[in-house]
Amino acid sequence: MEYLIEKSEKKTRLVQGMKKRFLFTQIDWEQKLILFLGYRGTGKTTLLLQYLLTSLKKGVYLSLDDFYFETYRLVETIHKLYGLGYRLFLLDEVHRYLWWSKDLKQIYDDYADIHIVATGSSILDVSQGNADLSRRAAIYRLPGLSFREYLNFTKNIDLHELTLEDIIKKHHIIAPDLLDSFRYPTDFMHYLKSGYFPFFLEAKNTYAQKLQETIQLVIDTDIAPFADLQHTTVRTMKKLLFVLSESVPFTPNINKLSEKLETPRNTILKLLDLLHQAQILHFLRLNTKGVSYLQKPEKIYLHNPNFVYLFSPEKANIGTIRETFFFNQLSVEHAVTAPRFGDFMINDTYVFEVGGAGKTENQIKGIPNSYLALDMEGGNNKRIPLWLFGFLY
Repeated sequence: MEYLIEKSEKKTRLVQGMKKRFLFTQIDWEQKLILFLGYRGTGKTTLLLQYLLTSLKKGVYLSLDDFYFETYRLVETIHKLYGLGYRLFLLDEVHRYLWWSKDLKQIYDDYADIHIVATGSSILDVSQGNADLSRRAAIYRLPGLSFREYLNFTKNIDLHELTLEDIIKKHHIIAPDLLDSFRYPTDFMHYLKSGYFPFFLEAKNTYAQKLQETIQLVIDTDIAPFADLQHTTVRTMKKLLFVLSESVPFTPNINKLSEKLETPRNTILKLLDLLHQAQILHFLRLNTKGVSYLQKPEKIYLHNPNFVYLFSPEKANIGTIRETFFFNQLSVEHAVTAPRFGDFMINDTYVFEVGGAGKTENQIKGIPNSYLALDMEGGNNKRIPLWLFGFLY
């Protein structure tokens, strides 16, 4: 116990004075069981430790990938810590612990006066098996940094979130004021290349290497064990990702992919779905409800602009970068689907065409509630600066 408590205290001291992610103020911390799901490196651990620092409850941070839990069960550990007066348990990397769902259910049911906050992979299935936690847990998803958060982190400022309606209706008023806070296009380009994950603050020179290692880890230690994939299937998944990375946004032809990779069609669809769930790929569909993995998407993107630069450092297509940024930032809090005309439909209401400053309104002419999201400093009427959509969260 002393080892775990000392480690918790040491980790907590490391986050003192650090800026908080947008999600921190949106969480109902009074819930008995809270789950944070998300991609590696988005700041889930820091979020746990920051809450532990601010909470009035006696709490402890436990990382479930610690060797300690190779020998001892979590339920036994919680029982002993409960006896020492602990009532708040911050559990990190729960997906790395074999009995995570059963133990969390038992702890939840056995103790009326404790609070559990846990983090897990974005691919974690909280409704699996008999230990269905979906009815017990408040579930939050933590994306990478928005452009707004990136600016706040790098410049130590406090720019506030904007609503989509404010961006559409007031962008010509809002944008000039915000432009006083950063250097466009330099800061925007830095974000697109290497600003989506908070670890850029500690690994500026090795960011691309860290990014590549993170993708490898997600595939090898998050996806593969979760889906019980064989080594040959994991290799096929990596080949599939490489093929897609060369031609995103990709309009899927599953039969051609199946032939090229010498893999059954349904296996290709399943692997694509796993990469989408794990937030490596991003699917643009005709609708966002009741979708089976057997239904192919309209287009496939890499999940965020940093991934595009990682796979194509010298020849990243600027049009792809712009669309990927827009899709990534909008999809955090809005429904993004494929429209008949234009690039993206938002909330079944607004149609957007994404492009450079020279793009005209010809492609959206006559389409109700249609706008241009353009890579430029300031806009007017239906021509909205693309970077401004990075202020939605």
